[in-house]
Amino acid sequence: METTAGNITIELFTETMPVTAGNFLDLVQQGYYDGLHFHRVIKGFMLQGGCPYSADPNSPRAGTGGPKSGGNYTTSDGQSITRNRGGNIPDEHPENAQFSNKVGTLSMANTGRPDSGGSQFFINTKHNDFLDWWDTRSPSAHPVFGKVTDGIDVVRTIENTKTNPQTDRPKTPQQIIRCTVVE
Repeated sequence: METTAGNITIELFTETMPVTAGNFLDLVQQGYYDGLHFHRVIKGFMLQGGCPYSADPNSPRAGTGGPKSGGNYTTSDGQSITRNRGGNIPDEHPENAQFSNKVGTLSMANTGRPDSGGSQFFINTKHNDFLDWWDTRSPSAHPVFGKVTDGIDVVRTIENTKTNPQTDRPKTPQQIIRCTVVE
């Protein structure tokens, strides 16, 4: 992931989280994330991106969108997935893949309703275990589907940008220039 602050390398958990990681990978291959911005940055919590409305870093709709419904992709284990209403994918909570929302992990953002994840993701900058899908302290359930393997310093740079306190939007836009797949 090439950003205006530098490069972030992410390992996707395609084998253990095939639906969620496969969705992200498919969107990367389509160029979906190219030119979008991190529209929500909260120091000591996370960086959120992936909303199509964030192509305009000042859009009041940033944080409310997702991919088009009906898009299809195939997971690493051969499942054919169709994005439903609003471009959402099925929730994925496999017992054998309880990855906690630790620092540097990539997690699926959602509205809290079932099957409401789409294109928005966040990178944890703190261990946010209360967001783990199996943790009952909170109704939030955000599956981890990858981790930063290089560029945590870039994540920290973005995390420390000044933000608008009402919107958590960076005052200096933090763009995802492009995402590429490296095998």
